[in-house]
Amino acid sequence: MHHDRLNEIYLDNNATTPVLEDAVKAAQDAMQTVYGNPSSTHVTGLRARYILDSTRDLAKEVVGAGRGNIIFLSGATEGIQTAIFSALIEIKRKISQQGNENYRYLLYGATEHKAVPNSLKHWNDILEIGAELVSIPVDNDGKLDYDFIEKHLSKTAMICTMAVNNETGVAQDLGALETLIRTHNASVPWMVDCVQALGKFELELAKTTIDYAPFSGHKIYAPKGIGMLYTREGAPLTPFIAGGGQESGLRSGTENLPGVAAFGAILKHINETECQLFKSHEVLAGFRNKIVETLKLAFPGIVFNMPFETSVPTTINFSVKDFPSKEILDLFDAAQIRVSSGSACSSGVTRSYVLDEMGLPAWQSESAIRMSFGPAVTEQEIDDACERILLASQALTQSCLMLNNLGVDIDSPRQEGLIQLKSGSACTWIYADSQSESMVVIDPVEELGERIEKFVHCQGYRVKAIVDTHSHADHESCRPMLQKLLQSQLSYDLKDYDELGWPMVSTQNVTLSDGQSVSAIQLSNNLVLAKLETPGHTSDSQSLLLGQSVDSQLKAEDVRFAFVGDTILIGGLGRTNFVSSSTSKMYDSLQTLCSVIGQSTLMCPSHDYNNEFATTVYAEEAGNALLHEVKSHLVEKSHFVKQKESLDKRLNDQVGHEILCGVVGKQCDSEGIHVMPEELQHFLKSHPQIRVLDVREAHEFHLFNDWDSLNLERAPENVPLSRLANFIGNNICSGDSEKQELLFVCRSGSRSAKVAETFRRLGFENARHISGGVALNCVACD
Repeated sequence: MHHDRLNEIYLDNNATTPVLEDAVKAAQDAMQTVYGNPSSTHVTGLRARYILDSTRDLAKEVVGAGRGNIIFLSGATEGIQTAIFSALIEIKRKISQQGNENYRYLLYGATEHKAVPNSLKHWNDILEIGAELVSIPVDNDGKLDYDFIEKHLSKTAMICTMAVNNETGVAQDLGALETLIRTHNASVPWMVDCVQALGKFELELAKTTIDYAPFSGHKIYAPKGIGMLYTREGAPLTPFIAGGGQESGLRSGTENLPGVAAFGAILKHINETECQLFKSHEVLAGFRNKIVETLKLAFPGIVFNMPFETSVPTTINFSVKDFPSKEILDLFDAAQIRVSSGSACSSGVTRSYVLDEMGLPAWQSESAIRMSFGPAVTEQEIDDACERILLASQALTQSCLMLNNLGVDIDSPRQEGLIQLKSGSACTWIYADSQSESMVVIDPVEELGERIEKFVHCQGYRVKAIVDTHSHADHESCRPMLQKLLQSQLSYDLKDYDELGWPMVSTQNVTLSDGQSVSAIQLSNNLVLAKLETPGHTSDSQSLLLGQSVDSQLKAEDVRFAFVGDTILIGGLGRTNFVSSSTSKMYDSLQTLCSVIGQSTLMCPSHDYNNEFATTVYAEEAGNALLHEVKSHLVEKSHFVKQKESLDKRLNDQVGHEILCGVVGKQCDSEGIHVMPEELQHFLKSHPQIRVLDVREAHEFHLFNDWDSLNLERAPENVPLSRLANFIGNNICSGDSEKQELLFVCRSGSRSAKVAETFRRLGFENARHISGGVALNCVACD
C-alpha cells in the first residue's frame, strides 16, 4: 500500500495557525515601505503610527473594548504576565493598608493553560503576596465548579478563567460566571484567557466586568510574536516592561509594526460581514460533524473527550481504545496529517492534565489526540482531511492492529517471528510461526488484551499457549480473558493448563544443556518452547526458552530467545523483596539460567523501563558485576543474598502508575551514534555498503515512501520497533556484529536513537542513526 508523496493536512491550529496571505503581505509592506519608527515625528514615522493606531481601533471594535485599553505585546503569555502582575501589585498595596484577610486565595481553573498557574505562582512569590493558589475543579464536561468558586470568592485576591479551553475546545459560560463572581465579590480582578475565542464567536468585552483578556496572533493566522491585551477601563495596569514609554507608557519597547500590521489584516477579516473568509458557527459545526463521522468510521474504538454542544466547533479531542496518543501521532504524521496530543506548549508526549482534571479514565488521557482547524478552513480542506484519515486507518487494519470497519478488502501479511507489544514498561511477547501457522503469547498485559485478540484473529493462527512467566505485582494478566476470547483458536482445552497458563497436554520433554529434562511445546519441525523453573523474583517465576531442539535436546547455543520475566532485567536484576520472593532461590535460578542459554541468546524480560528492547547475558555481564560473579561462581550464595538485599533497599516501590520490579540502570551510550542532517549525504557516500533501517511501525512505513528526498539509492528496510527483537535475534548470532554497518531512521530521530544505543550495547559497534529523522532530513516534506 505505498503511495505517492502526500500533501500536508494541517489540523493543529490550536497550537499555531498558518499565516494567511493577506497577513504576510501586510507584514511585508510594513517592513519594506512603512518601516518608520511609530515614535518618530517625521512623515515615515507618522505613516507607521497610523498603522498602529488604526489597528488598535479595529481591535477595539472586534473585541468590543469600548473605553477599555488595547495594548500590543508579544503574545498571550506576556499578556497573562502583565495582567497578573498588575492585579497583584494593586493587591499588595491593599494588603499593606487592610491586611491580607480578604486576599487569601488566587483562583484559577484547573484546566487553564499552564501559563496561568505558573505566572500566578511566580508573581505571588516575587511580590510576597502570601496567597494560596487554588485550582477550581471542573466536571466531566470541563465546566467550572460554581459552588467551589462561590465558597472561596469572598477572600479571593484574583480569579483567572478561560473562554475556550485550548485542548478540548470547551467554552465556559462567561455570562453565568460573571453573575456568580460579581454577586459574591464585586471588586475581585478577573482575567479571562480569550486566545481560542477570537474569530470563533462574538466578543463584547466592555459589556462585561472582565478586567483583563489576553489574545495571541499566531493562534488566528497572524505571525508568532504579536498579541494584545484588553484591559477594562479603570482596571489596575502596571507596566511590565519599562523603557521608552511606547504604548502610552504601558508597554515599552519599539512596537512590532510588521506583526501589528499582519494582525490588523486578520482583524479585518474577522470584522467583515460580506464575502466572509471566516466561516460562521453553523458552517464550522458542519465541518466538525463531517470529520467526526469519518473518525467514527476509521476508528471503531473512538471516544470523544468533550461535549459537542458546549465546545467550539473547531476543536475535536478524542481517544482510540488500545492506542496511546504517540501511536496515533506517528500514524497521522506518516500520513502527513498534523495533529497533537494536547497542548503543544508543553514538551513531550504525556497524558493530558486537562482530561485528568475532568475526571476521565486514564486510558483516555493517555490516548488523547487534539485535532483542530481554523475558522478560515475551506470545505475542500475538510474533505481532504477526511480522505486522509481513512487512508491512515486502512494502514492500521493492514497491520492487524485494528479490525476492518471500512468495507475495504485488505490482505494483511502473515507474520513470522517475534513481536513485542508494550503498555508503559510492561512487555507482551508474541512468537508467530508461519510454517506451522501457530503462535504463543507470553505475559499478556491487560491493557493490550484487545489488541492481542485482534492480531490473533487477523492472522488466523492456532494458539499453542498463552502463558505468564510469573504472577505479576504491577499489572493484571489478561490470560484468562484471552483464553476465553480465543477459545476457537486454542490448541488445548480451557481446563488443561496450569496456574500460569502452561498447557498440561500436547507437550513433550526436551533435555537442556545442564542435563535436566523439561516440558516443551513444539511449534514446527524442531522449533520448541521449553519451560524452565526459575523461582526467586516470585515463588512461581519461570523462564521460557525458544529454540531448535535436536534429538530432543535443546542446547544452550540453540536457544534463540529466552523469556526471562523479571528474573533478569535490562541493566539489573528483578527484586526479591516481595512476600513470595526468595533471594537464595534467585541465586540458584541465575546460575541455572546462564548455564542453559548462550552468550548471544536474546533475553526478553517482562519489563523494559528505559526502552532498551532486549538484552543478552554477554551485555548484562558487562554492566552488572553481581550477575557476572554469580554466573562465574565467584560469589557465594550468602554474600549474594546480602548484596541483593542491599540493592533492593535502594528501590523505590513505585514510579508513576507502575510498581518497579527491579533495580535497573541505563546502560546505553549515545556517543558517536548521531549522523547530523548536514552530514548525511557525505556519510552515505563514504559508507556505500551501510544498511539503512526504518524503525517506524509497518503502517507508518507504508504510508510514507518519499525516500528520493533523502537521496537514498533504495528505500530502507523496514524493521518496526515491535519486530526489533526479532531482527536482533536474526543478526546477533552471525558472529560479525561488530563489523555490521547499520544506520537507523524514524520520524523524528527519537526512536532511531534508542535503537542505535541498544545495538551498540549489544556489540554492534557501527550502529548509528539519522538525527532529526525524516522530519529534518526529508527536504521535500516541508
